Amino acid sequence: MSSFKIFFFSALLAAVFSASAADFNSDVNVAWGNGRGKILNNGQLLTLTLDKSSGSGFQSKAEYLFGKIDMQIKLVPGNSAGTVTTFYLKSEGSTWDEIDFEFLGNMSGDPYTLHTNVYTQGKGDKEQQFHLWFDPAANFHTYSILWNPQRIIWTVDNTPIREFKNSEPLGVLFPKSKPMRMYASLWNADDWATRGGLVKTDWSKAPFVASYRHIKCDGCVHANGRSSCSSTRPTSNWYTQQMDSTSQARLRWVQKNYMIYNYCTDSKRFPQGIPRECATSA
Repeated sequence: MSSFKIFFFSALLAAVFSASAADFNSDVNVAWGNGRGKILNNGQLLTLTLDKSSGSGFQSKAEYLFGKIDMQIKLVPGNSAGTVTTFYLKSEGSTWDEIDFEFLGNMSGDPYTLHTNVYTQGKGDKEQQFHLWFDPAANFHTYSILWNPQRIIWTVDNTPIREFKNSEPLGVLFPKSKPMRMYASLWNADDWATRGGLVKTDWSKAPFVASYRHIKCDGCVHANGRSSCSSTRPTSNWYTQQMDSTSQARLRWVQKNYMIYNYCTDSKRFPQGIPRECATSA
């Protein structure tokens, strides 16, 4: 067997194992939606449905205090105006921490808006928004949140689109003390989601369906007040990962060509000066 065939066969086996290792039945609970969230294909696929009565959502069984979460998502196709599909991390309580991927639907033929944000102690206002370089409703694509003590990195198909660094020496809050659970949902937000609420959900196109697969949660599980990483650092590279020169170049490419809003450059919103962490942003 040629070396290429051996490599191809090995890669195929790895892909099969990776696909079978991700099991929604063991990793998540469908949290709401009265049957509109469904785990299918022996745990390999999860679909969320939105109709005029309700949306739906699911959440991870475990909480994490730092980690890397990967999810493949295929968004609502066609006229998705008014709908929001989400994948995010969030802690409990009134002063919560949160790291967001939110996909704001649009009219047929117009691009989705990918909305990102980070909250610490209940305070957000750190939005960056993007259009994507592909149709996210045509096929599955991988969206990842890497969260370690020094930074948060959002990636799309392994391409970084945003980095939020720990700037606590500057007096900037950073989420590092509250365990977060992974959540995902599909819901109606036509009061604000599409063109500021000007375009409403077309319920004649319902039910709307978003699909999730290949969940991978690699993190420090937090339970009963203790972290699985409390005694030793995790060996996975996400815990100390930072952006190398190649990743920084790809990040600049995305932000130059596909970013449509950056709170760091919104002088009207921050007339007293941009937030302190923006001076150190990649």
